[in-house]
Amino acid sequence: MRLTKDNTKRPHLAKVASLAGVSLATADRVINRRKGVKDRTRIRVLDAARDIGYLSAEEASRYNTVRPLNITVLLPAGTNPYLRLLGERAKERIGQTSIDAPFLRCFFIDSFNAAALVEALHNNADWSDGIIFFAIEHPEVRDAAAEIAATGTRLVTIVSDLGNSPQISHLGLDNRAVGRTAGLLIGRLAESTIGSVALVAGSRHYRAHSEREAGFLSLIDEMFPKLKVVGMREGHDDAAENYRHALDLFEKVPDLIGIYNVGGSSGGITRAIREKRQTKLVFIGHGLTPDTRRAMLDGTIDAIFEMDPDILIDRAIRCLSEPAARPRPLKLDIYFRENLP
Repeated sequence: MRLTKDNTKRPHLAKVASLAGVSLATADRVINRRKGVKDRTRIRVLDAARDIGYLSAEEASRYNTVRPLNITVLLPAGTNPYLRLLGERAKERIGQTSIDAPFLRCFFIDSFNAAALVEALHNNADWSDGIIFFAIEHPEVRDAAAEIAATGTRLVTIVSDLGNSPQISHLGLDNRAVGRTAGLLIGRLAESTIGSVALVAGSRHYRAHSEREAGFLSLIDEMFPKLKVVGMREGHDDAAENYRHALDLFEKVPDLIGIYNVGGSSGGITRAIREKRQTKLVFIGHGLTPDTRRAMLDGTIDAIFEMDPDILIDRAIRCLSEPAARPRPLKLDIYFRENLP
């Protein structure tokens, strides 16, 4: 269990620090099993804590086990409901009572901002044994990640990766296959094999989004050559931007038969579909959240691609705990109105 000392009958941590001849900050790091303390210092603090009754003999003995990892989760900020849900799931793990559970903290940083991600990676590298982050395809991000990994801090990207970076693990979907699946569904579900289909993405700076686009284009070209693909628009996973993109598509592309939202924040597109009564439009998106569930139930969304956030976080933590094991792509769940969980 985590040790919180609010019992006034027990000695204060400052007394432990004084007896061990260390600073209060060092004593706190030892008691909370954080990294950055030499073994001999750690033993001295634990001996002092046991001798004056701050820790019982049983509690002190538990510190002989391997120290749990300090793990930081970095996620993009914004209106993307799936990423907010992912952050909530991560924060639920903060303060877990098992003494062997990792120390976890989660921060949201400016979306699509490579400099902000680089700064966050560097700021958290010293405290963290491992960092879980949503990667941006950018040279500065790649260099920062490689530099931090070389110091021994473990890194794992989720959802979107950094490409060929052998020292950095990745957990996510086979995004080309995901894009091809979206193309197949739109082609099969549409009432016509002639017309236009559109792509909306967060940003091509997310490798996951560009790979989904490539997969989609290849499938349409192979199986539905009479469908015309409208150039992909970047909505930055923002509901308001996606709403404006959808309205513009409805005005400028009169033969539009389908939209694939490669990224998140599908709520903006569903709002536009309802307002303009685009009832025959096939719409496929990502992330099973309360808003997309409602849109599937009322027929606005035809299919949702889902990557379970709990499985994603659990696997990412396990990946940091077992760095020798190379993770496989996660399973893609596809939901329609009739098989919603």
